[in-house]
Amino acid sequence: MSQLHNKAARLRKGRAVVSDPAHGRRLPPGQVLTERFPILHEGEVPAYDLGNWSLSLEGLGPQVLSLSYDDLLRLPQTRVQCDIHCVTRWSKFDTHWYGVHLRDVLAALQVEPSGRFVMAHADHDYQANISLQDLLHADSLLALGYNEQPLTPQHGWPLRLLVAGRYFWKSAKWLRRLEFTDVETPGFWERNGFHLHADPFSEQRFSGEALDIPEDEWERKAFD
Repeated sequence: MSQLHNKAARLRKGRAVVSDPAHGRRLPPGQVLTERFPILHEGEVPAYDLGNWSLSLEGLGPQVLSLSYDDLLRLPQTRVQCDIHCVTRWSKFDTHWYGVHLRDVLAALQVEPSGRFVMAHADHDYQANISLQDLLHADSLLALGYNEQPLTPQHGWPLRLLVAGRYFWKSAKWLRRLEFTDVETPGFWERNGFHLHADPFSEQRFSGEALDIPEDEWERKAFD
């Protein structure tokens, strides 16, 4: 079994948490509310020269489209307040983000996607499969900043996804490419035991049988 499959298998084991009923339906089942912002990712935090950085969009026509960081800053900036939920069982309410909505990117490029799915490609060799519908949700963003400040490198600078209504592994850090397609293909964690669609309110944590994650898994990570 690979190290990644071992991680998914390890997260499956342990005692499930019981969510505080005081939070009602806002807190998904099996989640713990925190004021912290844990830092979780695979690999080292990449360094970038914004002069050489770009976001590519494929599958919108015969050519690959490209946007620089300055191009993104010139597009309409959208601000979102939302709750976020991690598969490792932490949730954080009322997080504040700003960035560019996909609909504004598509409008600026004068293109319309024909497929129903998007594969997000990020450094280092990370992918997350997302439905186009989820990425066009009003609370989804190509996120440039958090709490009115540019993203920190640990949280995905210069660009990350914010995918509304999905476990946070879908909100890929260090985003570099969006691939629009008719075919839904599993991404990095989806190929390694995680659920294809990741709805936290349905506890779509893993593919296969629903098992538990240790309740203190997220507390072992660094956090802001």
